[in-house]
Amino acid sequence: MTLELTQHEADVLLAMEKHFLGTDRFTFPGLGGSLRLILHSADKREEFNLDITRGRILLEKNTFQTRARKAVVLARLDIGGAPHRNPDGEEIASPHLHLYREGYGDKWARPLPEVFQGIQDSIQLLDAFMDYCIIVSKPIIDRELFP
Repeated sequence: MTLELTQHEADVLLAMEKHFLGTDRFTFPGLGGSLRLILHSADKREEFNLDITRGRILLEKNTFQTRARKAVVLARLDIGGAPHRNPDGEEIASPHLHLYREGYGDKWARPLPEVFQGIQDSIQLLDAFMDYCIIVSKPIIDRELFP
């Protein structure tokens, strides 16, 4: 089942404050690992997911995404992977950012916005991504000891 949103709905959800309500600490996933965290809007009417996924082989391959309504990717940051080919045939180098586009979901990528430029550290990129997605009350995610 594919859940479609209007562009306005997706834009409102992406711009909405998101809060991690727990007190647990997490470790940034190791190679091939992932972390899925539940976030809530300030009024707790909307639930979001923050997904952090690491590649199995390349240390620098990471994917960070924010989902709404369980399955709708609002924003996804792909780092260290292959280039992405947009539906119009344009190829976007990695790293790149996917944002929800009505009628296409997360199938369109764009070059990284200025806010992500020059950041090489995965934890700092994740922090910048959480800021970009308006995650106000952030989960505590510690760096793994042996990357």
